[in-house]
Amino acid sequence: MDETRAAALEAKAWPFEEARRLLARCEANPPAKGHVLFETGYGPSGLPHIGTFGEVARTTMVRRAFEAISDIPTRLICFSDDMDGMRKVPDNVPNPEMLREHLQRPLTAVPDPFGEYESFGAHNNAMLRRFLDTFGFEYEFISATDFYKSGRFDAILLRAAERYDAIMEVMLASLREERQQTYSCFLPISPKTGRVLYVPLKEVNAANGTITFDDEDGEETTLPVTGGQVKLQWKPDFGARWAALDVDFEMFGKDHATNAPIYDRICEILGGRAPQHMIYELFLDEKGQKISKSKGNGLSIDEWLAYASPESLALFMYGKPRTAKRLHFDVIPKAMDEHDAHLRAWEAQETAARLENPAWHIHAGHPPASDMAAAYSMLLNLASVANAEDKTALWGFIRKYAPEASAETNPGLDAAAAHAVRYYQDFVKPAKRFRAPDAREATALAELRDRLRAWDGPADAEAIQNEIYAIGKAHGFEPLRAWFAAIYETLLGAGQGPRFGGFVALYGLRETADLIDSALAGNLVAAEPAAQS
Repeated sequence: MDETRAAALEAKAWPFEEARRLLARCEANPPAKGHVLFETGYGPSGLPHIGTFGEVARTTMVRRAFEAISDIPTRLICFSDDMDGMRKVPDNVPNPEMLREHLQRPLTAVPDPFGEYESFGAHNNAMLRRFLDTFGFEYEFISATDFYKSGRFDAILLRAAERYDAIMEVMLASLREERQQTYSCFLPISPKTGRVLYVPLKEVNAANGTITFDDEDGEETTLPVTGGQVKLQWKPDFGARWAALDVDFEMFGKDHATNAPIYDRICEILGGRAPQHMIYELFLDEKGQKISKSKGNGLSIDEWLAYASPESLALFMYGKPRTAKRLHFDVIPKAMDEHDAHLRAWEAQETAARLENPAWHIHAGHPPASDMAAAYSMLLNLASVANAEDKTALWGFIRKYAPEASAETNPGLDAAAAHAVRYYQDFVKPAKRFRAPDAREATALAELRDRLRAWDGPADAEAIQNEIYAIGKAHGFEPLRAWFAAIYETLLGAGQGPRFGGFVALYGLRETADLIDSALAGNLVAAEPAAQS
């Protein structure tokens, strides 16, 4: 056994914990298909959000951890339930009136409101696949519409007809009495209107593989359960899909937790073995509400990538999956800096420590070296004091601080500079509020300015930080964070900021001294739009 595998079998990182559980399952009952199948499900009722991406990212992390401890081949399927009827019009799409005409039709039968694809379902599927492909996930995509219509689901659907009573017994026990009267696990698709119908069935004929019901106009209609003319309700569909594909692992959100036993039991009724589950907590928006595809609250994938790297998003997904987390713009800078810190730590770590490092899981065991000569948070504050309009302004300072750095040799830094400027323009600049220093703060700032102007030697970030500490203590700031708060509020117009010694080293000794002079003269406060109005 090699060193990595031995360490992986003991690693405490959650993907390895899940992988070891899955390995134990496979050792007890080796998969007859010859591989371990991971699955993620996606409901394309609205534009994909980051939670959708997170499910694929986290599943991939478990998959890679499993591959580190086992030689059994693996596959990952991303399954889109695009045959589901469109129950409501999402709030964040164009042409809502047009969409209302197609309510309850399968998503792949609803026209694309963006006018780009053959259907709304195809549009949302394409958006998801585009990002998954950009990030480099290895997966196989399955459309429920194709799965039903191609006949790949026929055997399970016929078995569901044969075992209809057993499935209904499970489902009816979970429903209110009123819903029990009309419920069926089969949903016919009207041959006349194309809508997915939630209607009671008059007959389920297992021998013929058909169902009989009254169509919307009241006419009695019989359809085969095969060939995409009928679909399963979403709870039975979960379990039936597991049985049809022989899924070994699937994670899902906490909102599915109470239904998991139902999914499992239906899978077993249909002759399958329920997969191993992992239940994760849900993402919340800035108000603490669950993010929703139809509401469009929270962040979209594209919004995150406008301000940060895909790897920072993967890091956000890695951290504490069983804890609810706010998914808002203000988490982005921390994610960027933490990802870089993990890359830097990697170089000096032994094998066991590397397996606990999130960088192993984000980069499938092969993280690159960091090329960030300056932290993202530092770039943000640099953009703020320089009032930068593009990354070129930042590079002027970066080259003085790190002469060996360039856009060509440091592509990660170059991308981060562009992201930081965009983040500054959209979030920091509108919120900047300078205040004038009080008498004690003004005296301390003047001393800091004088020491910076008299600085002899290289602009060492740690040495400058020590000087700033000494000045704060000499002027009686207790606690010292009050001194740093004064620096941030008077010089940067923000309530918090970077390690200031590093900022001075990057921005420049003379430039920082000039900035202090501007604050002491009242120029920064006077320059605010609110002060000018």
